Amino acid sequence: MRAGELDRRITLQRAVMVPNSLHELVPQWADLATVFAQYLPISDGERIRAQQVGAFATARFRVRWSALTAGLTAKDRIVFERQVFEIGGVKELQRRVGVEITAAALVDGAAG
Repeated sequence: MRAGELDRRITLQRAVMVPNSLHELVPQWADLATVFAQYLPISDGERIRAQQVGAFATARFRVRWSALTAGLTAKDRIVFERQVFEIGGVKELQRRVGVEITAAALVDGAAG
């Protein structure tokens, strides 16, 4: 994985339980790390073949391998250019070289 390809910054987030004013535990998103990534939007043809319907921006993000990035799951999320991407899948690229994260964000104005 060449450094020149990692030209975007993404923030990795995980939900943590924190007490609210009533001392009840509620989920809140906490930043895990901000890392350099390669951003690869997924084409409409790929979305159709995957049978995805709706106004979503689907993308792949490639980052360097670390224990943190290798441990990401669908319970985590990515913030990229003020959009929140829900993680759909994580896979290792080569052995401990990189991680590819597939994620989708709801497009502005497409509330459900």
